[in-house]
Amino acid sequence: MRGNMRAAIYYGPKDIRIEEKPIPMLGPSDILLKVRAATTCGTDVKTYFRGHPNLVPPSLYGHEAAGDIVQVGREVVGFREGMRVAASNTGPCGDCYFCKRGQPNLCEFQRTHLLNGTYAEYVLIPQHIWRQNLFEIPAHVSYAAAALVEPLSCALYGIEESNIRIGDIVAIIGAGPIGLFMTQLAKLQGASVIVCELSQERLAMAQRLGADEVVEVAERDEQIKAVRALTPDERGVDVAIDATGVPAAWEAGIEMLRKGGLFNAFGGAPRGTKIAVDTYLLHYCHLTIKGVYNTTPRHAEVAIDLIKRGQIKTDCIISAEWPLDRLVEALERQKAGEVVKVAIIPGV
Repeated sequence: MRGNMRAAIYYGPKDIRIEEKPIPMLGPSDILLKVRAATTCGTDVKTYFRGHPNLVPPSLYGHEAAGDIVQVGREVVGFREGMRVAASNTGPCGDCYFCKRGQPNLCEFQRTHLLNGTYAEYVLIPQHIWRQNLFEIPAHVSYAAAALVEPLSCALYGIEESNIRIGDIVAIIGAGPIGLFMTQLAKLQGASVIVCELSQERLAMAQRLGADEVVEVAERDEQIKAVRALTPDERGVDVAIDATGVPAAWEAGIEMLRKGGLFNAFGGAPRGTKIAVDTYLLHYCHLTIKGVYNTTPRHAEVAIDLIKRGQIKTDCIISAEWPLDRLVEALERQKAGEVVKVAIIPGV
């Protein structure tokens, strides 16, 4: 397909420009996708404000998308023109050290071969992604909802790695997109969920999505006290998950735990930041502290299935649908907490 398209180009922190670019050239093993919805992401927000080590300007931008296949290369199998599909942005190689150890989320190949450029009218889906992370979507699923497959799969992986058991009490710190997904997923696991957040609007969303209790306390020690007060004998929660990436929230989450509890440092903090951990709590209270990063193709497949079956509510995750020209506004308002996510519609 020849011609030009409109695309968001990242030139550096706080410098995104909407430009005319050639429609990507299809290779024999590629799929060309007409983007119908590209959802904003916390990583996009962080990249806009402070940069990203894997994004070298000037660069196409964005990584969550759903749309229509308009062209397929001659080596493509299983997909055809006209299919409605959603793409995750990773494609582990299957051959590296980490893939062979069953940790494809740590694959070195995929860290440098991510799908990028969904804030555009068209995006090219390479073979290493479509062969494992491109999914057909039925007519009853909106493009905006389907575009959530990647962040939902990350939340799914985080919940699975938290070892939640039926009846556990789980504290989720932060009610952004990931925190709201995790609230729903923890409930599906049979847990009782406490959500900590400073935005009354987002706490209300968390309650609509199943949160049993909410805590709106800014001061660290008071927040810990408030969460522990919601547990039997104030002994603390079984699992605490940070979905903010704020180091102080990591420290608070650790101190919310009961003896033998698990803390999941899921939210990505800036490189070089450190936290303080009470070694008495860590050792004598037999705590588990783990970082969880990224996702896997298996979790992406489960995520799209949950979306198809309506088991995950997406309506309040997508706050608005805006044209490409309002991308910067969307990122700034997501940073300010005024929207949860925005579906960017490049073709309008």
